[in-house]
Amino acid sequence: MTDLSPAEWTAIWLSLKIATAATIASLPFGILVAYALARWHFPGKMLLNGAVHLPLVMPPVVTGFILLILLGRKGVFGAFLASIGIVLSFRWTGAAVACAVMGFPLMVRAMRLSFESIDRRLEQAAGTLGANRASTFFLISLPLAAPGILAGAILSFAKALGEFGATITFVSNIPGETQTIASAIYSYTQVPGGDASALRLTVVSIAISLVALLASEIVQQRAEKRLASFE
Repeated sequence: MTDLSPAEWTAIWLSLKIATAATIASLPFGILVAYALARWHFPGKMLLNGAVHLPLVMPPVVTGFILLILLGRKGVFGAFLASIGIVLSFRWTGAAVACAVMGFPLMVRAMRLSFESIDRRLEQAAGTLGANRASTFFLISLPLAAPGILAGAILSFAKALGEFGATITFVSNIPGETQTIASAIYSYTQVPGGDASALRLTVVSIAISLVALLASEIVQQRAEKRLASFE
């Protein structure tokens, strides 16, 4: 079980790289959207909330196909990006985009709950002391929501590690470039004698996912205790 081949190690490290890039790239947008949904009132808020959570209910293959239409070499936006040297389809960067889209709903949900759990009186008190909205956000809201933000990032990371349908549709299954743990497992199950490799990668995937979920739960529990201390 511990004798991983070079190809298996490549799939593991590539998965970690893609998941990390996807999480970091989507983090600022996740914070902004979560805060907007938790604190702002604006036309189309329900529509934005539905759009954010759409990848959770759509088949992942559909999400991948939409990304291919939009960001492929001849896609709506992909053609322009390709003209300036940015190609996402069939590249690991495209896999990161697909993973970011699939993990975004989980990230936003955890962050939104964290922002909503903050006592508004703390933010209002900062305002009465002369702090503007930006200062209140960065000095009060963001620090108090930090554990929830971290939990959302961890959940998004875990989702990115296990993503398969959207990535294989958008960037295919290219060893060393876009072949993640999930797609490598799929490949090994399609060839004779590949069961052992598939089993080893399955164990690795389960182990990483469990660690991520436990970390998210621990962070969430600490966040609840921290917010309770302000009440």
